[in-house]
Amino acid sequence: NLGKCEDVLILHNGNYMHQEDDWDRDMLLDPAWEKQQRKTFTAWCNSHLRKAGTQIENIEEDFRDGLKLMLLLEVISGERLAKPERGKMRVHKISNVNKALNFIASKGVKLVCIGAEEIVDGNAKMTLGMIWTIILRFAIQDISVEETSAKEGLLLWCQRKTAPYKNVNIQNFHISWKDGLGFCALIHRHRPELIDYGKLRKDDPMTNLNTAFEVAEKYLDIPKMLDAEDIISTLRPDEKAVMTYVSCYYHAFSGKQKAETAANRICKVLAVNQENEQLMEDYEKLASDLLEWIRRTIPWLENRMPENTMQAMQQKLEDFRDYRRLHKPPKVQEKCQLEINFNTLQTKLRLSNRPAFMPSEGKMVSDINNAWGNLEGAEKGYEEWLLNEIRRLERLDHLAEKFRQKAAIHEAWTEGKEDLLQKRDYETASLSEIKALLKKHEAFESDLAAHQDRVEQIAAIAQELNELDYYDSPSVNARCQRICDQWDSLGALSQKRNEALQRTEKLLETIDQLYLEFAKRAAPFNNWMEGAMEDLQDTFIVHTIEEIQGLSTAHEQFKATLPEADKERMAILGIHNEIAKIVQTYHVNMAGTNPYTTINPQEINAKWDKVRQLVPQRDQALIEEHARQQNNERLRRQFATQANIIGPWIQNKMQEIGRISIEMHGTLEDQLTHLRQYEKSIVNYKPKIDQLEGDHQLIQEALIFDNKHTNYTMEHIRVGWEQLLTTIARTINEIENQILTRDAKGISQEQLNEFRASFNHFDRKRTGIMDADDFKTCLISMGYNLGENEFSRIMSIVDPNRMGIVTFQAFIDFMSRETADTDTADQVMASFKVLAGDKNYILADELRRELPPDQAEYCIARMAPYTGPDGVPGALDYMSFSTALYGESDL
Repeated sequence: NLGKCEDVLILHNGNYMHQEDDWDRDMLLDPAWEKQQRKTFTAWCNSHLRKAGTQIENIEEDFRDGLKLMLLLEVISGERLAKPERGKMRVHKISNVNKALNFIASKGVKLVCIGAEEIVDGNAKMTLGMIWTIILRFAIQDISVEETSAKEGLLLWCQRKTAPYKNVNIQNFHISWKDGLGFCALIHRHRPELIDYGKLRKDDPMTNLNTAFEVAEKYLDIPKMLDAEDIISTLRPDEKAVMTYVSCYYHAFSGKQKAETAANRICKVLAVNQENEQLMEDYEKLASDLLEWIRRTIPWLENRMPENTMQAMQQKLEDFRDYRRLHKPPKVQEKCQLEINFNTLQTKLRLSNRPAFMPSEGKMVSDINNAWGNLEGAEKGYEEWLLNEIRRLERLDHLAEKFRQKAAIHEAWTEGKEDLLQKRDYETASLSEIKALLKKHEAFESDLAAHQDRVEQIAAIAQELNELDYYDSPSVNARCQRICDQWDSLGALSQKRNEALQRTEKLLETIDQLYLEFAKRAAPFNNWMEGAMEDLQDTFIVHTIEEIQGLSTAHEQFKATLPEADKERMAILGIHNEIAKIVQTYHVNMAGTNPYTTINPQEINAKWDKVRQLVPQRDQALIEEHARQQNNERLRRQFATQANIIGPWIQNKMQEIGRISIEMHGTLEDQLTHLRQYEKSIVNYKPKIDQLEGDHQLIQEALIFDNKHTNYTMEHIRVGWEQLLTTIARTINEIENQILTRDAKGISQEQLNEFRASFNHFDRKRTGIMDADDFKTCLISMGYNLGENEFSRIMSIVDPNRMGIVTFQAFIDFMSRETADTDTADQVMASFKVLAGDKNYILADELRRELPPDQAEYCIARMAPYTGPDGVPGALDYMSFSTALYGESDL
């Protein structure tokens, strides 16, 4: 090539953008490239000139007078050029072209080898070079993508937009566009409804190119600057023509790019808000369900309606065990999960610069803890009541049986006594008979006095049954009343008969002293035997080895009295034998049996045999009870052995977890791994708790109510175990939140260690929290100049629930929040303004077009109507909505 020179575009910042191809002043361009440039540059110029109501037909002829060239520069720059010359002479035309070239030079572009005369003379190559320089300066230079600009920026933009499309690989501005898929991909990326990209074929470039050019001209207002035939037939399409046409795509879609950026920002903010709202709804539902379960469970635990039978009360105890074993554990897990969800939500709200979450009234974590405390209080009271009721029913059953036995013995004794006392046999009796009747009555009165204790015992038992609220008290009272009334009647009748016999005694003086002595000695002995039989058949209840040993000792003492009793029996029988001997010896006329008593030797012998028979039965019962108490003692020791191990183990684990949460060993991930391994070892300890539960159930089934071998009860172990599980879960959640805060805030491990060291130094009580005074001292030591108002403001941040404490998580949030890179209400508001096209309001259609459907509807449902003077029907106020997202007003 002869006479080559290079056009150079000099930018204001000192950077240079060189044209890749030189303009040949003497030789023609490649005919194919020249044809493409003519068409493309002409269409590009007309796309701007039509805004001024004109156009060009021949690019080298229509710019010769400089008038349309100056007009083109005014349109694309938005500035006014010097007044053009209206003359037809060559000098006028050169003046106008120079004004245009001077204006281009004023924009920082140095034109080399292009003069006004060549433009006026219609030099096609110089004219095309000048137009290309204008295109570079005003259409391509300002393109900037990821720190690249101009041609490289435009190429990078094309590569980014077409990357997802198969068969599209944009590496330059010539052969990469020959198949037309690149143009179609750009259109489909921004306006997918305009082209069905799936139906395009790489081997049909004519269809692809014509489709892209026609769609761009019809729907995107981009004129058809290229011919499909020219591109296909040219081995290497003209780069400048393709670059000019592609730049029109960039400018057409640049507004769309800004909208995408704004939409992405809004989507990000709305996604955080939606996630937080879902977490709030989940917390509210879980809290409501747990509180409702507690509300329904407490009345059941507070129900103190006693049952009448031991079987019914045992069923209640079994129901209570099912509650402890099956129904309560899932609720303990729900309560723990609720606290974890609450802490996680608060952490996410702080990280996203949102206000702290305040649950509905009555659903705070403290409210749930209070309700849970009430539940456990009711649970403890209910268990104590059940055990007391079982003891009461056991006592009642024993007393009722004892009442029935004594009442039956007494009623058997009193049977016929009233008829006997009412007999008037003394009126026709002889003197001896009268004396016999008198002595017999004296013996009856002695017997009556001996039965006084039994009647008093019956009344006392009935009174105790009434005091213990025995369910069959009415029948007991009625029977007791009948016995007492009968007893009073017997007393009155006895006194009346005694008076009658006393009156007759003066007439009758004969009496058999031996019968009298027999009666006197036989009666108490008979009562002793009846009492012995009653005692030997009496049921007993003991709860300890000592009690059964006491009963055994008393029984041995009773057996020691049997030889003396046997001597008394033989003596009484000797009296009867003496009577028989006297009767036989002196042929005494004895009418009937002993007149002074109804007791006979046969009855005495029968009762004595009964007593001797009951003694070994009593021995066997005491032996069996002793064995049962020994088994109970074994159960007590078995439970105590495990409880005395598990109780201290739980306490040690609680202390170790507290130390782990305070000490700084390794990274947060190391601490989290350590805690999870620690949690696994704790969970693996659960079989020992279950084994202890089994031992406790055996103790309850054996009705063992105390255990002197341990201070730990199953309730202590359960509460300690539940607190241990809750504490390890809460500690793990705190470490996870610290990791979340570290990653979100960009805090290094060294910073976290410094924060932990400062926190531990002022955590004087080593509880894992600082009170307000310790926190204030910590801030002062770090250089904060705190007044009361400033400190109150800081406390409202780190302690939104006003509990007067500062956790380590809240301390980390406070120390890192000043440098946090979070979205603000102003940024969100600016993003909405971009979507609204710089309007102070936005329409529902604009939201649906730019945002995903669910987030668009989320905004529409919450945005208030716009009330400004420039509003239109259906306008929405995005400013107040953006403010509400960050808690500065009600959403």
